[in-house]
Formats: sequence, C-alpha cells, structure tokens
Amino acid sequence: MQSLTLGPIIYHWKPEERIDFYARIADEAPVETVYLGEVICSKRTPYFEKDYPDIIERLERGGKKVVLSSLTEVVLKRERDMLAAICETEDHEIEINNTAGLLDVAARPHRVGPLMNIYNEETMRYLANKGATHFSLPVELPATVVGEMAKAAKDFGVGIEVQVFGRASLAVSARCYHARAHQRTKDNCQFVCEEDPDGMPLKTVTGQSFLTINGIQTLSHSYINLIEEVVDMPSMGVTHFRLMPQQVDMVEVAKIFADRLSARIDGAEAKARLDELSMSAPFSNGFWHGKQGQRQFGPKVA
Repeated sequence: MQSLTLGPIIYHWKPEERIDFYARIADEAPVETVYLGEVICSKRTPYFEKDYPDIIERLERGGKKVVLSSLTEVVLKRERDMLAAICETEDHEIEINNTAGLLDVAARPHRVGPLMNIYNEETMRYLANKGATHFSLPVELPATVVGEMAKAAKDFGVGIEVQVFGRASLAVSARCYHARAHQRTKDNCQFVCEEDPDGMPLKTVTGQSFLTINGIQTLSHSYINLIEEVVDMPSMGVTHFRLMPQQVDMVEVAKIFADRLSARIDGAEAKARLDELSMSAPFSNGFWHGKQGQRQFGPKVA
C-alpha cells in the first residue's frame, strides 16, 4: 500500500493561516497522514498550541490520520519537557526527530522522522527493535541507498517514507541565524521568522540564490520535486510519499502527486500542472540521482 503524507509546517505561519490551511487539507487534499507539531523552534509553540485540539478534530473528521512530530533540536529544559509530554501522548502516533526522544518514548511504537538521519540498514534494524515502526528517510539519500533500505525495511516489517516535494532540510543549529541576520539574539528574536513564511532567501556575494533560512534551520533554495521518479518508488519498497508544506497551493500539489501515483496522468502532464502553479523557487531532484542536490535532472541519470 502506498500513501501520500503531509509533513509538519516548518515555518512560523500565523495561527489563522494554519487553521485555514489545515481546514483545506482536511476537506480537499488526497493525503492519508498529516504530521502536526513544531519541529524547529520551541518558542513558536505557544502561538498555536491552543489550536491543536480543533485542528486535529477537523483533520480526523476529514479522514486524515494525525501523527504528532517532535522538535529536532532539544537544548533547554522546557524543550526537554515538551518532548517528554509529546512522548507520553497515547491518542496519536509520534514522530521522533531527536535521539533524546528515544529515552522518553521507551519501547512504545513510534515513527522516526527525517531529521534523525538514518543512513543505513543496521541503524534502522536497531531502532526497529526498540519500537520504531516507520522511517522517513533523510532527503539526501540517493535512490540506490533508498532501495536497499526499503528492501531491509520489508524484512523488519516497518514503513519507509521519502520526501517527494518541498524544500530539503540541510542542517539545524543551536543558534538562530534568522535572528542574527536581523541583528537580534535568539532569546530576543521578536519572532522575525514570521516575516518569511516560506523561509528567508540567502544569496551568494554575486547575488545568486543559494539557500533558505528558517530560524535554526538551513534549507535548500529549490523545492525537491520527484514527480517523475515517484512512480518507480513503490516497486522499490517505498510505502509513503511526503509533501512538505510551502507557500503554494498544497491541495493542488497533493492532487497532482496522487494522480501521478495512481497513473491517472503521465509525467509530462504532472510536470505541466506543477509548472502552472508558478512557484517562487526552482525544482531539484539531484540528491535522488546521486548528483548535485540543487540541480534538476531528467528521470534517468547515468
């Protein structure tokens, strides 16, 4: 069985924007699973935590499975407490994005997120024996490695998820470059990241678009787009296909990927429909082909 998933919102969107976004996802998007939670900055959580119950109820009423995602960087005591609280949740599955969560979750079934950097079968085997039931792999893994890990995952009885759309997470730091770029400290950032709902563009000294900054996170400038490659993934053993929320029509993106996965449209039509959305960043698929990650290649690369 193959299914589309929607990753957590990684940017600092306004509460009303989040509520409207998830209402549309609940009613219109052909995704099976929605990951919900703050994974980048614990300071943002109070802005929308109170809305979680209503958002979850709306998503579940729309037939979506909700998985709670945890922080990727756990430094402060409040972050440790937040992680422990999520891991104590019994009503929903949990996605762990930091190894500190493995202690809190103990042997309970849980998912492992892409920010945990699981690069080989033996690590996956170890974590599966500790209760992990599902692995979302890091974006930089090429198809050859994903295929080997997906083959092993079948033996372990766990799911394998690959990000097929959205910016690639490249690094996280204990420091907030977003705040520093505006001459502010992390503790007194004044939530400047809210001014960049699709991330803050970073250019080279020659003015070339290079990376994107999101608080403590460094992202690719381009959007990963594996619309051509996604049809080959089920035969490799990939079971889930993750779309990362961006400032585009994510309902339409989900529909295009669903149509492509089900073979209702071919690659050319899928690409044309994505191009019609006039996205603000170029596409890339280099990581999947074992090439330069920021580049876009044809579906077959020697």
